[in-house]
Amino acid sequence: MKVRADIAALIRAGHTNASTALRLGCNPRTVARAREALRLPPADKLGRIYAEALPTGRVKDYRPELMPLSPAQQAANRARLLDALKAA
Repeated sequence: MKVRADIAALIRAGHTNASTALRLGCNPRTVARAREALRLPPADKLGRIYAEALPTGRVKDYRPELMPLSPAQQAANRARLLDALKAA
């Protein structure tokens, strides 16, 4: 498929399919086909969810146990570690 240069420029600039279609006065499906021909990921939120392997709407590779701790939790962990080291 031959992709119009103006569509490709707006896609690469980060515009969604709807935004690109509105600016250029073409069909959003035309923009979607151009995006597929350029092998670029979907720019809209719903398209990104559909592109996921398991469309859950959640952040991929989210692991709450790796999230930063609050200062109070850090102090409690530090105290437990010191107690465990003193006991050993």
